[in-house]
Formats: sequence, C-alpha cells, structure tokens
Amino acid sequence: MANEFRKQAENRSIDESCQPIIEAGLKQGIETAWERLEKQKPQCGFGQLGICCTNCDMGPCRIDPFGNDPQKGVCGATADTIVARNLIRMLATGAAAHSDHGREILEVLYEAATDKADAYTITDVEKLKALADEYGLATDGISTKDLAKALSLKILEEFGTIKGKLQFYERLPEKRKALLNKLGIAPRSVDREIVETMHRVHMGVDNDYINLLTHGLRTALSDGWGGSMMATEASDVLFGTPSPLSSQVNLAVLKQDQVNIILHGHNPILSEMIVNAAMDKDAVAKAKAMGATGINLAGMCCTGNELLMRRGVPIAGNMLNQELAIMSGAVEAMVVDYQCIFPAIVDVAGCFHTQVISTASKAKFPGATHMEFEPHSAVQTAAAIVDQAIENFPNRKKDRLCIPNNPADWTAGFSVEALLKALGGSTDPLLDAIKSGQIRGAVGIVGCNNPKVKHDFAHVRIMERLIADNVLVVGTGCAMIAAGKAGLMMPESAEKAGPGLKAVCQALGIPPVLHMGSCVDCSRILVLVAALAKALDVDISDLPVLGSAPEWYSEKAVSIGSYFVASGVTVHLGLSPRILGSKAVTSLLTQGLESVVKASFFVETDPDKAADAMIEKIDQKRKALGI
Repeated sequence: MANEFRKQAENRSIDESCQPIIEAGLKQGIETAWERLEKQKPQCGFGQLGICCTNCDMGPCRIDPFGNDPQKGVCGATADTIVARNLIRMLATGAAAHSDHGREILEVLYEAATDKADAYTITDVEKLKALADEYGLATDGISTKDLAKALSLKILEEFGTIKGKLQFYERLPEKRKALLNKLGIAPRSVDREIVETMHRVHMGVDNDYINLLTHGLRTALSDGWGGSMMATEASDVLFGTPSPLSSQVNLAVLKQDQVNIILHGHNPILSEMIVNAAMDKDAVAKAKAMGATGINLAGMCCTGNELLMRRGVPIAGNMLNQELAIMSGAVEAMVVDYQCIFPAIVDVAGCFHTQVISTASKAKFPGATHMEFEPHSAVQTAAAIVDQAIENFPNRKKDRLCIPNNPADWTAGFSVEALLKALGGSTDPLLDAIKSGQIRGAVGIVGCNNPKVKHDFAHVRIMERLIADNVLVVGTGCAMIAAGKAGLMMPESAEKAGPGLKAVCQALGIPPVLHMGSCVDCSRILVLVAALAKALDVDISDLPVLGSAPEWYSEKAVSIGSYFVASGVTVHLGLSPRILGSKAVTSLLTQGLESVVKASFFVETDPDKAADAMIEKIDQKRKALGI
C-alpha cells in the first residue's frame, strides 16, 4: 500500500517537494483537490460542453449534443447562444476580478497621497512622473503626493469614464488600434464593458453568438489594457518597479525552527505590511521567546509573486501547493486576501494547528479567523496577524512535521523596465537576436494549475522544449512558479537552452525563462510585444510570438487569453474551454478569429505536440516577416 501511495503522489505532481506531503496526506486520509476531483467524477457532460444554461428560472436547460433536430432552451436559446453566453460570463468575471484588484491598488495610492494611509509611500517617483506625462498631467513644480493624488484620480475615473476610451489603449501599435477601432471593439471604459457583458447574457437580450463573442473580446481588452495594466502600474508606483533578484522556491522554503506565515492570494496591499511587521525586532524577540529562532514568510500564488518580484520573499508554491503547505504541519498561519484560494483550506487546517486568517471584506471563509484589513490601519492589522502566528507556534505537533529538503534557487523581477535596462535601454538587441535567428521567437506562458492534469508537468515540459529550440519564454503567475521549482530560472539554466538563446542569455546574464510577475502582470507582456511591434513598424500579429496557458482553470484565464488574442497573439490552451457543445463557437474561436483579429486559440493537451505547434507557428511568422 505504501508503494501505491507513493505512485499516486508521483502521478499527481512532478514537484518533488510536493510528493512526500501528498503521500503523507493519502496515508492520513486528508482530502485535497485531487480527492475532491475524483468524487466529482463523472462530471456533468452537458456542463463540460458548455450547453447547460442556468441564466433564468425557466431552466436549467440543456441541449443534447447528439440530437438530430436543433434543440432550444425554454426561451428559445440555441446551443450556439448558450455556449457563447456562458463563455463571456466567465470572461466578464475574470475581467472584473483583475479590474477590482486594480481599483483597490489605486484607492490605496490615493489614500497614501492624501495622508489617509500613512504606512504607504510613493516608492517609484520616476514611474509616477512617466505615467503622469502619459495622462497629460503637469509635473513641473508639483509635489510627489499632489502628483500621485492627481494621477490616481485620473486613472480611477477611467473605470467609468464617459470619454469613450482608455489611456493605456494608446500604447497599442497604430496598426492594431486601427483594426480594433474598425471592428468597433476598442474598450470604452473598464466597468462599462463588464456591465454590458452581464446585460447581454440576460435572457431576452443578445442571442447572436458572433455578437456576444465580439463584445467578449472588447471586455477582455478593457482588462488587459485597462484594469490589469492599472493594477501593475499603480503597484509599481507604490511598492517599486521590479528588478532582477534572487530567491528560493518550493515547499522546502518552510523552516522547521521558525514561525512560518504563508501569504496567499493576489493583492499585495496587506502582505507588504506583513513583511515589515515580521521584521520588527519586538516580533522577532517574541518568536524567540516562544521557542522559535525567527519568523519566516513565504508566498503562495500571486501574492507570493508580488512579494517575490519586489522584496525577494521566497515562494512555497503555486495553486495546487496551498493545501500541501498546511499539510507540512509547519505553517502557523495562512493569511489570505482573495482569488484562487480553496475554501477547503479551512478543512485541511482543521487537521493541523494552522490558523487560516482572512482579511478581505469581499472574501470571507467560514471557519477562518477574520481580521479585516483597511489601509489606514494596515500597520496595526499586520502586527496583530504576525502576533497571532507567533502565539500559535507552540501548538505545532513535531511528530507530524513533513518539510521537504532542497529549496530551488531562482531569479525573478523582470519588469519591462528591467528587461530594457539589461538590453541597454532599447529593444534593438532583442530584435537583432530575433532577426539573426539566435532567438527564434518568444512565448508567454501564463496561468494556473488544474488537478485534471499532472501538477506542473505541462508547464515545465513545454518550457523545456521551447528553450531547447531557441524560443525565449516569458511569463507570469503559477506557470512561472512551476518553472522556478523545475530549475529553469537561474542564469545557469541557459545551459538547457539551444545555442542561440544560450549565447544571448549568457551575454545578458539572464535565464531563458523570465518571470514578469503575478497574473495581472500579463499586462507587462502586452507592453513588451507592443514595443517590439512599434520598433518594427508591424502589427503585433506579425511578430513571432505566441501565448500559452497549459494548465489553466480560472475565469481570469479566459479574460487573459481573450485579450491576448484580441491584441493579435495566438494562444495555446492545454485544456479545452467549455465550448465544444457548439460547433459554430468552436470554429469561430479556433479558426474564424484569424480573419477578424489575425489571431486565434488552439487547444492541444499533449505538451510535446503543443510545443511543436508553437514552434511551427513561430517559423511561419518569421517567414512572413522575411527573417
């Protein structure tokens, strides 16, 4: 039986720091995402195909995918309408999640500028001034706080602007803007596109699948060139624009002799304060009085990525690591804000001494300790959370500790500004390397984990294949944590790359896989590809670049993939979205969009075949450019 448990653990994840904890959990009968997935099988076939509708109380309606006669819901909606409505409803939720995150960061920037949140300071004044120039604000003779106040109000206004356009949309190359304007899908404001999506999917409104999906692209653009980009830029102003730094990653970053606090979620506003609180000399002294040697912070998911990029805080893991971190028996507190947090972590924590501490008014978890976070009291809340974790240290059960060995080293912090600095201040060296063939092209690999596929395997396998064929990989989110755990994110990792990419990486002192941040920081990739397209005077769709989400699961990923496609980047998906119940919708997204926005989606579950397809598409783009 022990061998069977070990085999199951190895089949679930390629992360060797996870496997002993998964095995221990199997032996103890602790339920995780993998067990919950098994209990759900067989999953609803209608739902998997996207052809069940719960939009009104005349349903739920479902369409037989094998029926000979065209079927309709009670209201008359066809499979095409139902699938399209379900998809853009997912997209709108994802866009709302990113954009609401951005709004919160901007509100804190405003409060910092008006002395309502004294704990926060303007860290990157240079970026503040650059953004102010972009928004047409005067900067000469204006104090930093007054400028931050004016900028935050100017950007916040764009969530519901009536001027009909977003400022960051102007960052697009002229050829792409002209195409999107011609199609009538330039985003008018952030909130308007999301609200209109929810209006359109109400019964009796939009039932033309092409019209629905077209507006879905517009909504996604309001996320990528709106809410997400706002979140990234405002975070850089507040907390600093990332630059390369070294840290460690995987569950082995947990310390046996220290108070371990996991910071999980997506918003850095509170977690930045907890970093400061954990370094307080009185807190460290109290931890030692409780029998620990110190306080150890570790990130999880994108809150972890935010802290890694700016503060070098190590990361314990990505989404499917969250329960396993608790199961190590070494976590005193898991502090959560919102997004990608399993409600079940409270149940897993009940098997150990770990306290789950929720902090967001919009994200409460029954059974967790709720400590409401407000910017004006951030220091006090952070200190109270750290204190609670310290007091929990003596409650550890030492005989249940399962902490892996050997954390992986990695290098992160590749903002667009940092990358351009490494290139000497211009995109020219990168373009020269692409033109010469040293770098074949680039792929942005982003996204989540999904227990339907082996943890981290698709991410890592695709990256290994791409860099071996001289394709530079950039990315964000859980995908980059997978790369770090697999040893692909140190300058020495260039040895795993093809000769051309290896030479470029060694010359610049960078790894072949570049970590650009959290999932909202996919906007950094948009800025980078736009800059490359402008330098070549081509459309983004002409560049030898693609996107990939090998293990995606979330509604945010639907929005991210859609705004990349709408921006001109073809996107690979490792799992099919729930659209296969409509041949028309499937055909439009995988083929028809090519003639509309010059990019599309393609689905390939096999990582090697996916890598082959991406390399083939990159070579086609190179040939069309004459390079």
